[in-house]
Amino acid sequence: MVKMTFTLDAETAAALRRSAERTSKPQSAVVREAIAEYAARLGRLAESERRAMLKAFDDLVPRIPKRPARTADAELRAIRLARRGGGRRSGA
Repeated sequence: MVKMTFTLDAETAAALRRSAERTSKPQSAVVREAIAEYAARLGRLAESERRAMLKAFDDLVPRIPKRPARTADAELRAIRLARRGGGRRSGA
């Protein structure tokens, strides 16, 4: 264990004391558990972020052109050829 010192505002300190009392655990144990839970949640999206991303996905998927892969491949080949040839600026 590593001993650390923190400064908490009165409201947070009171919440910590109440939580420790309710759970019959030392305050340090409550802080350790709270930090572990916070760290576990940190990498996850908030519900509002998740919904926004799903909405963006639902909005974008219908815009994907419905055409054969060979048509898209041909278009990509043409673009690559144009880039190799200097694009629109060459020959001007």
